[in-house]
Amino acid sequence: MAVQHVDVLIIGAGVSGVGAACHLTRECPGKSYLILERRQRMGGTWDLFRYPGVRSDSDMFTFGYNFRPWNETTVLADGPSIRQYVEDTAAEYGVPEHIRYGLHVLKASWSSETGIWTIEARDAQTKRRKRFTANFVLACTGYYNYDEGFRPHFAGEESFTGPIVHPQFWPEDLDYRGKRVVVIGSGATAVTLVPAMTPDVAHITMLQRSPTYILTLPAIDKISEQLRRVLPDSIVFSMTRRRNIALQRGLYKLSRSRPGLVRKVILKAAERQLHGASDMVNFTPRYDPWDERLCVVPNGDLFKALRTGKAEIVTDTIERFTPTGVRLTSGRELEADIIVTATGLNVQMMGGGELEVDGEPVQLHERLTYKSVMLEGVPNAALVFGYTNASWTLKADLAAEYVCRLLNHMDRRGYTQVVAHGTPADRGGGSVLDALNSGYVLRAQGLLPQQGARKPWLVRQDYLHDVPMLKVAPIEDGVLQFRRNSDRTTARSRVSA
Repeated sequence: MAVQHVDVLIIGAGVSGVGAACHLTRECPGKSYLILERRQRMGGTWDLFRYPGVRSDSDMFTFGYNFRPWNETTVLADGPSIRQYVEDTAAEYGVPEHIRYGLHVLKASWSSETGIWTIEARDAQTKRRKRFTANFVLACTGYYNYDEGFRPHFAGEESFTGPIVHPQFWPEDLDYRGKRVVVIGSGATAVTLVPAMTPDVAHITMLQRSPTYILTLPAIDKISEQLRRVLPDSIVFSMTRRRNIALQRGLYKLSRSRPGLVRKVILKAAERQLHGASDMVNFTPRYDPWDERLCVVPNGDLFKALRTGKAEIVTDTIERFTPTGVRLTSGRELEADIIVTATGLNVQMMGGGELEVDGEPVQLHERLTYKSVMLEGVPNAALVFGYTNASWTLKADLAAEYVCRLLNHMDRRGYTQVVAHGTPADRGGGSVLDALNSGYVLRAQGLLPQQGARKPWLVRQDYLHDVPMLKVAPIEDGVLQFRRNSDRTTARSRVSA
């Protein structure tokens, strides 16, 4: 079996993986790298999800890469535009030639003796296994299970005579024109689908077990639009990005310190936009703001859809599916030709691949995360995990920049291996997503890495805290352990032969 060796192997060609490759090109130009991507196109989430209206739920000025401005004035961009932005960024930095598509990583094994990772992947077409080796592995797979979404079974669903669709696998030929549609769910996907489908359906119902906080954002950033008339795009992007980071962080901190105030403001805004088109019980969650992620809608499109009379929101639980729709616990029956189960995602780490260190399997949920980037006891590896309370890419950029700093530091000092080790006093017991009570987070407690009780193991979900820690703080902090491996040259030539 032919084996290709690189300095850095990146798993995943989505937003995080492409961003990491660009950072390597910019900051570690001498490093060779490959990206292994199981799909046939780059884009990750933005290639997978193709349901009507799919869009970002973070503003693009903070979701865009810090090294390549989002030069549109659209605040919440649609999925195809985001994928095009990722593709254009990749082309600008020569990333496509480094991507190997259709390869599903099955296992990554580390050898301390050789200081080398061995990665086994399966070719999606031929089913043959391929092997790669690398000095450093960067996992950029996100935390979605691409093979299956969260799909609870509903009593009687076999009797329903129409199609039942999960948004993660939206059929290209699904015709919903003039049809009655029930969308089960209350998260970002549901609040995107309803206004996107309303113009074409006979009627659409968003059926939710419990409400979510809905926050309206402008579709177009008018301030940036005006500034671009007198200032260069790069300056406008930087100014807008800084402003939006401050607003994101300010809203989150206010939600934590004064939840009653934030709750009142959000609910009042929803009531004003509804104009009586829906009962406020459908917009009044039982939890505080940011216990779960807020849903944002551009120009209040969800409220506009409700005001047309073709869309409604119902808060109830499902008794069973019937041949013609859904019967609710209250006794009401929602008639439907199509049912969409926007019931959420399943969490999966490392794209489902196994991780092994010196022959011992690594259970991720037993490991602490160092600076939210590296895993305890796993040498020469990083895990890119974005923010849950702000734009994902803010953290992905910081993580990639930190890895580049680390690699350059190791080269300067002649180090070949690095690993972080925690102590019992560092352990805190929660997962890296402990700040959220969302269903997918609660279901994944046995899968997610842990966070610790104190720095550098504590996950703060705070960009302003992470910037100095990852961009400025000394690499050698007494926690990271480094090693020089005199056998590296021999090992490398052997596996590359």
